[in-house]
Formats: sequence, structure tokens, C-alpha cells
Amino acid sequence: MRQTSPMLALRQARQQLLETGQCPDGVLDERLARSWHRSLAAGLAPAGRAATDHAGSANLRQALANSHALLAHSRPVMEYVFDQVRHSQSVVVLADPHGMLMHTLGDVSFVGKAERVALTSGASWHESHRGTNAIGTALAERNAVEIHGGEHFLERNGFLTCAASPILSATGELMGVLDISGDHRHGHGHTLGLASTAARMIENRLMVATCKRNIRLHLHSQPEGIGSVAEGIVALSDDGWVVGANRVGLALLRLNAGDIGATLLERVLDVRLDDLLSRHKRRPQQVQQLRLHSGAVLFAQVQVDAAALPVTSLSLPVANAIVNDALAALDTGDLRWRSAADKARRVVAKPIPVLIQGESGVGKELFARALHASGPRHGAPFVAINCGAIPESLIESELFGYVAGAFTGARKEGSLGRLREAEGGTLFLDEIGDMPLPMQTRLLRVLQERTVTPVGAGKAVAVDFALVCATHSKLAEAAERGTFRQDLYYRINGLTVQLPALRERSDFGALTERLLADLSPEREVQLAPELLARLSAYAWPGNLRQYASVLRTACAMLLEGEDTLDWVHMPDDLVDALRVGDVAEAVPVEPAAAQAPQSLQALGHAAIQQALEAARGNVSLAARQLGISRQTLYRKLRT
Repeated sequence: MRQTSPMLALRQARQQLLETGQCPDGVLDERLARSWHRSLAAGLAPAGRAATDHAGSANLRQALANSHALLAHSRPVMEYVFDQVRHSQSVVVLADPHGMLMHTLGDVSFVGKAERVALTSGASWHESHRGTNAIGTALAERNAVEIHGGEHFLERNGFLTCAASPILSATGELMGVLDISGDHRHGHGHTLGLASTAARMIENRLMVATCKRNIRLHLHSQPEGIGSVAEGIVALSDDGWVVGANRVGLALLRLNAGDIGATLLERVLDVRLDDLLSRHKRRPQQVQQLRLHSGAVLFAQVQVDAAALPVTSLSLPVANAIVNDALAALDTGDLRWRSAADKARRVVAKPIPVLIQGESGVGKELFARALHASGPRHGAPFVAINCGAIPESLIESELFGYVAGAFTGARKEGSLGRLREAEGGTLFLDEIGDMPLPMQTRLLRVLQERTVTPVGAGKAVAVDFALVCATHSKLAEAAERGTFRQDLYYRINGLTVQLPALRERSDFGALTERLLADLSPEREVQLAPELLARLSAYAWPGNLRQYASVLRTACAMLLEGEDTLDWVHMPDDLVDALRVGDVAEAVPVEPAAAQAPQSLQALGHAAIQQALEAARGNVSLAARQLGISRQTLYRKLRT
């Protein structure tokens, strides 16, 4: 007797469901049978078309805004997943909690033209619209599922094989779903595992980002598992309550989602929070061995921002005594910034030049001024020179000074020059990477000989200053290319410190409070919680300079009696960016390899044109967005 093929068995089971309202035993697993029943109850017919449901532009913008954080943390993971399935005719899809597609990556050549719209942003794959499918069924079941070929309730979707896993927040809320879909003929047994792992990666990224203000325990049954995608993460309040956890963290502590917010750490682990923090203070990176009340052993690493430490922990011994100087006044808790300050503070009284690196707008000059004010030369001048803002024709006289009558138009009394103005204090050379090569040669001689020869003078004058330089460019690479003198690079690179970009900082809330206190000293101003969350997730291409400017304008928009900044106080262009994010509707694109190759010069000109268009012709704004000086932008426009 010939056995029935799986496809035929599924077709017959679907027909029996239509005729009797019941699925035959032994053909479908319980999860699939439940989904088919839900699809039938939604009024869908297996041979019919999918219910049309595609969000309009306004609804799509709102959905993207509501899922801004999810999108920001999902896109890097989706790109990694797509690299793994690039050659399998597959797409990687992110959907919101209602099944609406928000972002798609991949090869849609296996999809007919009529179906491509179903894989663009705004399309709904909720079960009530498209029947049994991995996205809709994963949302309904709150579990990872794989739907292959004829298991789809709608026959028109039978060419697909799909694997999807839900994405949960730290409190167990359904945030969305990650899906990998492709031609059913090229299905792979590991796809569901890949989708589940990717969903966990996104959950962990989201949890770390949203629980910055909490004490976090990173857990695993083996010490080597901490930091991996398989680690458990548990967020604690400053008095020891479990206020968030990923799925692994809940499983390791023998808890469920309902226990979040209702469980003290001491009820599940044989340790007090104060003891955990005390060990963390003594050895911040050390993995601690903990024990459940059941006797099972876990390994944990404490991660906590300074601003999240409870008041009782402030008296605990801390490496390095508390420093009260100008650098400390700028410290709002970010560990990378603090590390840079600690390093610079150690050399401020020594004849060692400091090179500050970081993106445009991160506060390099502010850092340099604080470093000067924290050192023994604080009573002497701090002279700042933007090497990219001085015209090349004037840079020599501006830096080195000149004697009376040195050239036509020179002042009768001559000029000391900026280098001699810094006598006894600190010389700050900002954007030193933009200094023309001839001036680099003269500056190198000054640094070597510690003398300056003014224009038109025959005698050198001794100078004494501490040197601090700053740049947004990679000087080591420029020295290798020959666009920056190697010997000058080695001369100014006594100590290099890297300031983090605003999007990388862990102290956004505390930093915001300090900025608002500085910008509005006459009244206490705060940000609405939702707006603060959106601002903290924004990329801030202009970094601190841009953020301070936004807050300054917003404070000016406050009416009398108002003390909370909200959406209404924000500039319209920023509101659009915050609500929509950087995510555009996903459309099929040609692979990068198929695009016409361009030279580096052509790519550079294209980037400049795009920046100028975005800035509506404002050269200064375009230069800031590109991370170069205005003078450099003018030079590039002439080439």
C-alpha cells in the first residue's frame, strides 16, 4: 500500500478542517493545529487570497517611532544573520508586536512580483491577515516556530519556509519578532536555531541599553559563559528587587516573568546586594561565585554605572581617591570618559604632550580646558588654535608672530603670535590634522628647539608651554599616507586619549541633567521620560555640541511656569528624526557587488554633495556632519 506524501496529507487535513471543523489526529502537531483553527476562525479560506492589510505612511511612521529602540538594536544583528544566509535565497525580517513588517534584508528574487509588496515595510503578517505563518504564529504562541511549505494555512504561501522567534523586553513584554524566510526547496534544519539565537542577541542588547540605570547581574552556570549570547542578565533596583531579566536569567534563577518586580534577590540567591557591590568595588571585573537557595552554583559578574549605585555603597572603598578638580567636575559617570581623564591627569604636570582623539563635537576642547585647569599651569594662559580655521596665507604670522614692518599690512608694533601668547600656560592645537604640511615642518622645529622665530625676525625667542592637541581624524593613518608628518605625529603623541561619542556613553541621563543645570540655572528643568528615552537612543552625529544646542533651544521654548521639556519644545527636524529614526521602507535592492565601482575621490565628492544638500547649503553644518573643518571642506570642493 502506497504511503501518502506529506504535502498530500497536509492538503487532506486542511480539507477535513474545512468540512468538519476538526483536524485529523497524528497529522499536525498541537501548535500547528491551534494556528489553523485560529486562521479558520478569522474567516480565511485556504484557497483564497490573503486579507489585504498594509499600513499607510502615517501609521507606518508611528509604528517605526514606537519601535525605535527595537529597530536600532536589531539592525546590526539582522545584518549579521543575513551574512549567514546570503546564498540561500532568504530574507531576514523584523516585525512589530502586531505583525507589521518594519525592516527587511535579503534576496527577494524567489518571490513573484505580485508578492513583493508583502515583504515591504507596512505589510501585515498577523495570523488574522495571512493565516498560519512563522511571524504571526510566533506572536500568537509567544514562542519560536518554523512553518514549512504546506503547513501554511493559505495555499498561496506554500512556496515559503519560515522560522521566527519572538523578541521580549526585560519585563517580558512582547517587543516584536525576528523571521528568516525563503524558498521551501532550500530550507535548512538550522534556520530556527539561527532565528532564536538572533532574537536572544537583540533581547540582550535591548536589556543592557534599557537598564543602564540599574545594577545588572550577568549570569551563567560556567564562568566562561558570561558575555556570550547564552548568558543570563538580571536587572536589580538599588534596594535589591529583580526589576528585569532576559529569558535565560529567569531560567537560571528559577523564576518566571510574573516574578519580575515582586522578588528580592536575597530570596533566590544566598547573597546580599551590599556584599555583591562591595566585592564589585574591590575587583570590578571579577566573576563571583554565587549559590541558589537550592544549592546550585552560578557565576556572576556585576555591571553598574556610577549613577546607579545606591547611596549606601558610596562609602565603600574605591580605587583612586576622590579627585576634586576641573576634570572631575565634567565627570558624569561614563567609564570610558573617566578613564581618559584619569590618564590625562597623571601626565598634566609632566612635559608629556597629550593628543585627544574623538569625533567632531564630543567635547575635545572642553576636555583640554579642564585638563589645563586641573594642572600646575592653571593660572597661566590657555591658548586655543583651530588649525583648520586659519587661512593658509595667515597661519604662519598667526602662529609665530611677526616684527614691525615684516610685511605690508602688518601692525606697527608687530605681533607676539599665538604660540608666544601661551607662554607659561597651555597651547591647544585643535584639528591639528588639518594643518598644512609646510606649517607642520615649522611647528616640529618649535617643539624640538622650544624656540619661535617670528616672521621678519632674525633671532629666535624661547617659549615654554604645555602642549595639548586634538583631532577627529586618524593621524596614524595620515602619517602612513604621507599627508601628516610622521616625526611630528610622534612628537605630539606623548599620551593619546580617546573620548567616546555621545551615542556610546553610558551616562546620558546624568549628562543631560548637568547640561540642563548649566543651560537653565534660574529654574530646574527636566525631560519627559519618553522624550529622554528617544534622545538617548538617537545617533547624535554632532555629539555633545549638537545635543547642547538642541537643549538650549528647547529651554528657550519653555513658557513661564513650565519646567518639563517635551516633544512640543523640540525642533521639527529633530522630531522627525526621533519619531522615524534612520529606517526607511525596505525595498528590494541590488547587491553591492552589482553596483558600479567608484573611485575614493568620487565617493568623497558624493558624500560632500549629500551633506550640503542635507544642510541646505550651510557649509558649516555640512562640515560638522562630515566630521571635517570648514576650511578642509572648501579645499575639497576646489579639487
